[in-house]
Amino acid sequence: QLHLTMLEKNELTKSLEMVWKELQEKESEMKKEISEYKDRLLQAEKEHQDALTEANRKNEVEIEACQDKMKSLEHFISSQKLEIEHLKSNKEELNNSLKEANQTLGELLKTKVR
Repeated sequence: QLHLTMLEKNELTKSLEMVWKELQEKESEMKKEISEYKDRLLQAEKEHQDALTEANRKNEVEIEACQDKMKSLEHFISSQKLEIEHLKSNKEELNNSLKEANQTLGELLKTKVR
């Protein structure tokens, strides 16, 4: 009986050692997988961050270009307003000169008729 119990104990011990070994191997495999997933996650995060950085850089360049274009258009509008004011002033001067010329012509015609 004792001998059978000892044999059973030895078998159970061996079985337990095998199960323990399997668990350790599985744990090792899982740790390896976790490490690989972490590496992949870090790589994905880095790629995502790089893409965001590049997109931000492109947007900043585009914003700068738009701001430059806007300043250029504002300058153009400003110069066009000045040109319009100048043309209005010239028109007014020409109208005044025309009135004076018509008056002078009228007077000349009156004196010629007399």
